[in-house]
Amino acid sequence: MTVATFQDKLISSGVRLGSYRGAETPASFGDTAAEFKAFLQESVVFDLSWQAKLLISGKDRVRWLNGMITNNIRDLAAGHGVYGFILTPQGHNQGDLVAYNRGDYLLLTTDREQAPKISSLLQRYIIMDKVEIEEISDKLVSLGVAGPKAGETLARAGIDVAQLAAGEVTDPVWREMGISVARNLHPLMDGYEIWLAPENLEKLWDALVSSGARPAGSDALEMYRIARGVPRYGVDLRERDLPQETGQQHALNFSKGCYIGQEIVERIRARGNVHRTFTGFEVQGNAPQPGTKVRVNDKDIGEITSAARVPFPSGERTIALGYLRREAAGPGSTVQIGDYSAIVQALPFSN
Repeated sequence: MTVATFQDKLISSGVRLGSYRGAETPASFGDTAAEFKAFLQESVVFDLSWQAKLLISGKDRVRWLNGMITNNIRDLAAGHGVYGFILTPQGHNQGDLVAYNRGDYLLLTTDREQAPKISSLLQRYIIMDKVEIEEISDKLVSLGVAGPKAGETLARAGIDVAQLAAGEVTDPVWREMGISVARNLHPLMDGYEIWLAPENLEKLWDALVSSGARPAGSDALEMYRIARGVPRYGVDLRERDLPQETGQQHALNFSKGCYIGQEIVERIRARGNVHRTFTGFEVQGNAPQPGTKVRVNDKDIGEITSAARVPFPSGERTIALGYLRREAAGPGSTVQIGDYSAIVQALPFSN
C-alpha cells in the first residue's frame, strides 16, 4: 500500500487532510484538542509523510558531510544520528537536518519543503569527492509515536525500545518485516520515528492504534511543537538568524574541525553571548501573526515567529515562540505583543 492509498483510506473514514511541511498529511482526526492532550498525557501515532530522506553513499561520504554541516559526522557511531545546520560561508542558516550513520551509508532526514534546496546545496559541493546522493522518500516512509506512554505502546505492539538512547536507531524484525526505529534527539521533544516500506504502512498503523496510540494530525502536532519550544525551519529558523541565536546548541559541535560557516560560528562563540535569543511568550489574548513585534516602553525588542491557541488540560492558553533581545527582558518579564500583554516564558511551556 502506498502512502497515497493509505491516506485515501483515512479520508474515507472522515479524516481531514491538509498541507504540512511540504506534503499532504492528516491534519485532524476529528478532535484536535483531544489529540493534543494525548501528546501530553498518553501516546499518539502520526503520519510522517512530510519527512524527506536522502541516502548518501560513496567512500568519501563521512569526510565530505563532516565539512558540510555544523555537527560532528566524523566521530558518529554506526546506528546513531545528530542534528545539524547547513550554513553559508557567511554563517547564514540554509536548512536543518538529522544525519544518521547507517554503516555503509548516511541517511539524512528533513522536511519535504526543504529537501530540494538541501539536495541542491549538497550536490553543488561534490567536486572530486566519491559521493552520491539519492532521494528515497517514497521508498522508505515513516510514522511518528510520541507522548509519555509511547514506549509502553510500542512494547505492547511488540517493538522493544527500552534501551534506545536519544538519536539511536535499531533495526528489528517485526511480524516478519524489517523496520527501523529511531529515538528523537531534540532535548525538548522525546518520541520515536519508525521507518518502513510503504506496503507495510497500514499494518503498522493499525497495530499501534490497537496497542493504545491515539491517531493525531498535523494540527495537534504543530501545537505540541510550539508547546515544547521546538523551532521549525522556514518559520522560526530563518537565514537571518545566527546559529547561536536559535538556542539549538545541540546542532553545533566546536571540536569537529572545519565546515562551511565555521569561522562565523567560532567568532560568535569567542565574543560571548549573542544579542538575541529564541524564547517563549504567553499572550493574554489572540494568537499574534508571525512577524508581530515584541515591544517594551514603545521600543521594538523582538518579534514573533510561531503562535497558537492551545487547549492545555488546565485550560486554553495562547502561546508563542520568537526572538527577544537578551538585555531587554528575561523570563517572567511583561512585554507587549500587538494589542496584548504577554509574559516571557522559558521553554518548554509548562503543562
